[in-house]
Amino acid sequence: MMTSVDTDLIRVLADPLRLRIVTLLAHETLCTTHLVEETGAKQTNLSNHLKVLREAGIVDTEPCGRFTYYRLRPDVVEALAGQFADLARTARTTAEANLKRSCP
Repeated sequence: MMTSVDTDLIRVLADPLRLRIVTLLAHETLCTTHLVEETGAKQTNLSNHLKVLREAGIVDTEPCGRFTYYRLRPDVVEALAGQFADLARTARTTAEANLKRSCP
């Protein structure tokens, strides 16, 4: 069964712009200016989404002069992927065993 932390991560990543940011950061470390250029989002909106990703522990920041660079934390993504893989294995086992609850 998934924990509330996992549910929170899924909720965070369910937003299309945040998922786009995570996808971009999987390929390279970027600053807000780059992310604005890549996504077309307004800087204020983007900053709010980056704050959510930081607070969820999905991205780390690195100050560089007057800019802040953002980097994806692959360990967090791998942990979530592992939980989905476990869920898929459980579903496969259930389907192969034809497990179902009887109706009253």
